[in-house]
Amino acid sequence: MLAAISTASGATTAVTVSGKPLSDDKISEIQKAIDEQRYFDATGLIDQAVIAGSDDSRLVLLTGELSLARGRLNDALASFKTIEANPSLSARAFQGEGIALSLLDRSNEAVQALEKAVAGDPGAWRAWNALGAEYDRRRDWSDAESAYGRALSESQEAPAVLNNRGYSRLLQNRLDEAIGDFISALQKKPALAAARTNLRLAVAMKGDYSRALEGATPGNKAALLNNAGFAAILRGDYAQAKDLLNDAMKAKGEYYARASENLEMAEGMKSHESNTGGQANATR
Repeated sequence: MLAAISTASGATTAVTVSGKPLSDDKISEIQKAIDEQRYFDATGLIDQAVIAGSDDSRLVLLTGELSLARGRLNDALASFKTIEANPSLSARAFQGEGIALSLLDRSNEAVQALEKAVAGDPGAWRAWNALGAEYDRRRDWSDAESAYGRALSESQEAPAVLNNRGYSRLLQNRLDEAIGDFISALQKKPALAAARTNLRLAVAMKGDYSRALEGATPGNKAALLNNAGFAAILRGDYAQAKDLLNDAMKAKGEYYARASENLEMAEGMKSHESNTGGQANATR
C-alpha cells in the first residue's frame, strides 16, 4: 500500500510500505555512522531504507538517536515516543527520551523516563549517566555517585562518564578525586575537551593557577584565565581573581562580557567581606 512518510532528512514522500525488516548488519551500519558522528552518512542510510519500503521500528529508534546527536531534541523526543510501547525497543526509547528531556531542562520527566530505561535494561549506561547528571542538579550526591558507578561499570569506564563523575565531585569540592577522574578520561580520550577544561578548573580551585594555565595558546588563553579567575573567586582569593580576570580581558583583546561579570562579582564579594568583617570561604 502507499503511505506518506518523513525521512531522516525531513523530506516527505510516498512509498510502498512492505513491512520489510532491515538486516542486523544494516542496522549496525547506521548505528556506527551515528556513533562516529557521520551524520550525513547516517541520514542517507536511513532515508534509503525508508524509501525502499522498510517500516522496521528500529529505523524510528535510529532516527531519534540521530536527531538527539544533532541536538534536535524535540524531533528526537517525538521519534522515541512513537516506539516506547514496543517491548524490544522500549528501554532504548526511554533512554533517548530521558536524555532529550534532561537537555530540555524538563528534569522531573527526564528522571521518570530514565528510571524506566534502567528498569527495562540495567545495562543502559547512557541512562545511568544522565541520571547521575539529574541527581547532581538536585545535589543528591549519594544517588549521583551510585548512578555514575553503574554507568562506568556498564560502559567499561567510558570517558564521558569519567568526566561527568569528575564534574560531580568537583561540585562537591572533592578536588583530588575529581582530578583523578578527569585525568583518567583524558588518558582514554585525549581529545575530550570538556575533561581538559574541567581538569584545569579543578587544579585552579586547589590554588595552583600557573599549572591550570600551562599550555595556553593565543586561541584559548583568555578563556583559561577567566576560568582560573572564577576558581579563585570560589576559593575566596579575590586579589588573585582580580589579576587573572584583568589578564583575561587583556588577552581577549576586545570586550569580554563573562570575565567582566566575574570581575564585578569578585569586587562585590571582596567589598562585602570588608564591610562585614567576614572571611573568605576558601578551600585551602
